[in-house]
Amino acid sequence: MVINRNVEGDFMLKTVRKGEWFQIIVPEEWEGKTIDEVFRHVWEAPKKLTHLFRMEDKVLVDGSRVNWHLPLSSGSKLQIHLFNEEELQVIPNFFDIDILFEDDHVLVINKPPFLNTHPNDPMTEKNTLINAAAFYLQSKGELRNIRQIHRLDRDTSGAILFAKHPLAGTILDKMLEKREIKRTYIAAVHGLLKRKNGTINAPIGRDRHHGTKRRVSPSGQQAVTQYQVIKEDKNKQLSFVKCWLETGRTHQIRVHLSHLGHPLIGDTLYGGQPIVKRQALHAAKLEFSHPFTQEKVACHAPFTDLSAIFSMINVYNI
Repeated sequence: MVINRNVEGDFMLKTVRKGEWFQIIVPEEWEGKTIDEVFRHVWEAPKKLTHLFRMEDKVLVDGSRVNWHLPLSSGSKLQIHLFNEEELQVIPNFFDIDILFEDDHVLVINKPPFLNTHPNDPMTEKNTLINAAAFYLQSKGELRNIRQIHRLDRDTSGAILFAKHPLAGTILDKMLEKREIKRTYIAAVHGLLKRKNGTINAPIGRDRHHGTKRRVSPSGQQAVTQYQVIKEDKNKQLSFVKCWLETGRTHQIRVHLSHLGHPLIGDTLYGGQPIVKRQALHAAKLEFSHPFTQEKVACHAPFTDLSAIFSMINVYNI
């Protein structure tokens, strides 16, 4: 994991946690903005959440309650009540998880394959990544419901991003919507691609003949995948493809590469051969600007299985 603290053209926020409160030194860039403008325009928080912070006096300036519509002064201390305990909505359940990055606001986990990210029934199901993350946080005295920002299929491994409180969640949701969170995947596919890099712009919709399957369809939702071949195994007729998602459709990489005639190894749903026990797809790198400090965070996720397939790939060189 890398944090870049000196990015030209960006400004850094000076922040500190003080108990259940989070303090930001108002930067020059916010001079003259109101608290309301920071919530609605800088963080793009929804009206309901913004109203909650205002009505419950969860925001102070220099330790005092202030009018949300008065301009802020640079150097002032903006204090936000973020870290209160919550009633857990899932059953905490222990099993080892690989933490790639964590602070008071964000958690990035290297998800293993063969594991659902979240329970379908929170009251009974407990063998998911969120259940394990809830146990991990509880063991540190953090009774909070983490929020999943994006998803990975059950059999897909790699970096997945969570928010540790609602305000971080809503900021990261907007960043994902605006394509400001970069997700880089590695896929092992059948065959040698004629074009070694390119863009797959093909809408994806449901397959009417299969409950969980997706397909390229003119009536589907827009789906855009960038790809680049990074290695080839000509003896085995396999290619290793780096992919970037510009949209986040269900099964997007699997559908798009199958549409090109190069299904993922192990992905029998989309035409791959069962050389391995799951589709050979791994979320290898996750990059984003921290929702509060603006630091550039880059997380590399090591492979936890499929070493025979991905042994040629070094995720730290992606």
